[in-house]
Amino acid sequence: MGHREDLLVGAKRCLYEKGFVRTTARDIVAASGTNLGSIGYHYGSKDALMHQALLESMKEWGDELGLALAHAASADSEPMERFEAVWTRVIELMDAHRMMWAANFEILANLDDLPEIRKVLADAQNQGRAGLVSVFLGVDGDGNEYLTRTVGALCQALLVGVVSQWMFDPDNAPSGRDLAEGLRALMAANRAD
Repeated sequence: MGHREDLLVGAKRCLYEKGFVRTTARDIVAASGTNLGSIGYHYGSKDALMHQALLESMKEWGDELGLALAHAASADSEPMERFEAVWTRVIELMDAHRMMWAANFEILANLDDLPEIRKVLADAQNQGRAGLVSVFLGVDGDGNEYLTRTVGALCQALLVGVVSQWMFDPDNAPSGRDLAEGLRALMAANRAD
């Protein structure tokens, strides 16, 4: 690996160990075995490197999730079975990526001080929604703006809510089955009206 890749690996490690805001350039240099000048040369600034580390971590989680979910529910399963299986697998993957989610929540709390990361995350949000459409419906979310805006946004809201519940109290956070049963109860209540 060259310095550029070493810096990114070190920045991701710092992101997971120290968080986004508390990581210094010196922390990254220590974790990567490079030098301070390498950060500016390869990334322009420590913040730009940390942005890249966060985006890479999120992409890795998304890729791992996509692979795991490819087998979580078959395309011919009933929609509620697929919903439950997908959420069960999402929740199983939370532990391995807990620090990435902690960094995301840290960034959310500091967005007013990080306008450049706000823009990056806002731009990535639609891509994430399209990916969630693909995962939950088994169709290409990139080509369907309506599904991305509706189903993708709903799944994203559920994801952030489930992640926050899981981070606060994993023992009492909802399971895939809980979410499916809750959705069934909501649908039944709406049919009764």
